Amino acid sequence: MTQTTGTARAMTPGEWLMLLTLSLIWGGSFFFNEIAVRELPTFTVVVARVVLAAAILHLVLIARGQRLPLTAAVWAAFFGMGLLNNAVPFSLLVWGQTYITSGLASILNAMTPLFTVLVAHIATNDEKLNAGRVLGVVVALTGVAVMIGADALVGLADDVLAQLACVAAAVSYACAGIFGRRFRRLGLTPLATSTGQVTASSLLMLPLMLVIDQPWTLPMPSLAAIGALLGVGILCTAIAYLLYFRILSSAGATSISLVTFLVPVSAILLGIVFLGETLETKHILGMAAIGFGLAAIDGRPVAALRRRLNPIA
Repeated sequence: MTQTTGTARAMTPGEWLMLLTLSLIWGGSFFFNEIAVRELPTFTVVVARVVLAAAILHLVLIARGQRLPLTAAVWAAFFGMGLLNNAVPFSLLVWGQTYITSGLASILNAMTPLFTVLVAHIATNDEKLNAGRVLGVVVALTGVAVMIGADALVGLADDVLAQLACVAAAVSYACAGIFGRRFRRLGLTPLATSTGQVTASSLLMLPLMLVIDQPWTLPMPSLAAIGALLGVGILCTAIAYLLYFRILSSAGATSISLVTFLVPVSAILLGIVFLGETLETKHILGMAAIGFGLAAIDGRPVAALRRRLNPIA
């Protein structure tokens, strides 16, 4: 998420449909990762995702008559954003999904707004914590503790490390959200910003993939794995970015932030229906706590309830 322009208002049915579609697409990224990591190593999956997305977004950029600026300041920002918003979180999530289910990974990733609030409090002067946000942070962190469970107390097993990797990915996304504020000052369009960051992350990840994964030594992946790579790169990255910025321009950043609440539902349903996954009771309870925490941080559900209870005020 690279820009936060727009004002909050009631969304139209068409915008709600686009928002639900986007949540399904982003939920699908966890589904596709789950399939791909069964046959391919982490960096190969990540590079396929960002390279495919970069190629498509460059074509869209050309078709719209836009071009990426070539100044050092802009490309330094692209590489910073590509690292925080793509390379690091994509790698952590893909690696994490070699040990945990797509549904659990998506729930942990839904903590991004929580960490965004914390990072913004530290790094900005205009987005400080208040009582409601502090309460939300405490409740959401309790939810994460419930999900990870007592296993963390008896040693860092692979599944605990995988869960912590997904939490770290959410932290990286949060830092990217704050870092991305600078793109307003640079005067770049959302499409140019999106294209630049996936291009930069492709350049960052490609050497790692070649050195560590040595893809020429890997067996030929199945059609399912190839399809998963195409899905996560084309659908869940390139097309998702285009849809995201379409909603952002019409409904505003506050409204589109609702997608965070919907992505885990999509990922969980896809995992249950197509991958035979199940969620433990602690995961459901943890997800509920994170949801309540995010609602407290967001503030709008509480405000709506107050208006309903006291419509005259």
